[in-house]
Amino acid sequence: MPAQYILKMSADNQYYFNLTAENSEIILTSEMYVSKNGAQEGIAAVKKNSPRDDRFERHNSQGGKYYFTLKAANNEVIGKSETYSSEEAMEGGIRAVKRVGAYSPLSDQA
Repeated sequence: MPAQYILKMSADNQYYFNLTAENSEIILTSEMYVSKNGAQEGIAAVKKNSPRDDRFERHNSQGGKYYFTLKAANNEVIGKSETYSSEEAMEGGIRAVKRVGAYSPLSDQA
C-alpha cells in the first residue's frame, strides 16, 4: 500500500491526521485542529517542511524512549512521531517522513 495522509475526526469532534509509511505504519501524528480546513493546512505544512532536516527535533522521553517532532518555519509543532526503543529506529522514522511526506496522497476519513 502506498504511503498516505489519513484525515480523521476525534471523538470530541476535532480533526487530526496520521502520515503512514508504505507498510501502513503510522510515522507522524498531527496536533488536534478545530476545523477540517485547519487539518488540511497542517498536511500542507508537513508536505512543505518534511524534506528539511532542520525542521525535525529529536527528543528523549522520560522512559528512555526516543521520538521526534516536525516543526514549521514559525517553530510550531505540526506533527509528532510514535516512540522508538532506539535512536537508530527514530532516525529511520525521520527518514521515512522525509521520503514520503512531500508527495503522499490524502485519504479523507473525516
